[in-house]
Amino acid sequence: MRFHHSARLSAISASNARRRPTLKNSHQPSTTLKPLAFIGRRTIFIQTEETPNTNALKFLPNQSILPPGLESSFIEYLNPKSTLKPPYTSLLASKLMSNSDITSVFYGTNFITVTKSPDADWMYIKPEIFSLITEALTSGAPIVNVSKKNSQELNDSDVGKDSLSHDQNDSEVVGMIKELLELRIRPAIQEDGGDIDFKGFQDGQVLLKLRGACRTCDSSTVTLKNGIEAMLMHYIEEVKGVKQVLDEEEEVALREFARFEEKLHQQKDSEDKALGKTPTASSTSGLSGPETS
Repeated sequence: MRFHHSARLSAISASNARRRPTLKNSHQPSTTLKPLAFIGRRTIFIQTEETPNTNALKFLPNQSILPPGLESSFIEYLNPKSTLKPPYTSLLASKLMSNSDITSVFYGTNFITVTKSPDADWMYIKPEIFSLITEALTSGAPIVNVSKKNSQELNDSDVGKDSLSHDQNDSEVVGMIKELLELRIRPAIQEDGGDIDFKGFQDGQVLLKLRGACRTCDSSTVTLKNGIEAMLMHYIEEVKGVKQVLDEEEEVALREFARFEEKLHQQKDSEDKALGKTPTASSTSGLSGPETS
């Protein structure tokens, strides 16, 4: 059942609603097309695209990646253990993440985004990635093996039903937010090698989680504020802002970074005092982890 929001929804679902969103500034992906292997008469091509995240590359084989019938639009692996954990195990992701320079593997419907550590060089990683993807595709085995899910696995898994799909319990505003995210936002995020999760709507704030290449991108805050937030607030008056939902590890990293900055500042103040200079106000006094609702 679809939402019917009369005049309000028409502003979102107008004839131009399915145009490619313009969330990026001037990013134009560079593309390399490489024939890598043969299955009988069929040639496997793996196309690569750069993303706004310099540490993430998007690989597009001429085959589907996600298994048919999967409720989610993506699967993301953030550590080697997760690649072998039901209900969505992947031998390819496991092999990719056995390389210590690779920090995450993201599967979209027809693409794979690989993220590396900042100090690693693509020159040395890309050949291995091409080789492993080719091996997986030529084997004929599914990229993702879906096992029967029990309740514990569903709770442990970070992948489930598509968060932008319609739920009969959604309010009118939530339905409009989901539809706008699906039609205008998600295509641009997927083009950049990622995806977006809707985590809720509370006190006028839309709670979102960025995935894939967008998760660790330096411009993710700009994307959220200048792109997604501006568009949602323009079409839906109930929306007052957008907040990014972070994993526990990401929140810990932010807190550690804040403590590190404070320590550096205190050290500088001590040095300034020894030199007879006036200590400056703490630059981290207002720095804290992300707001939670």
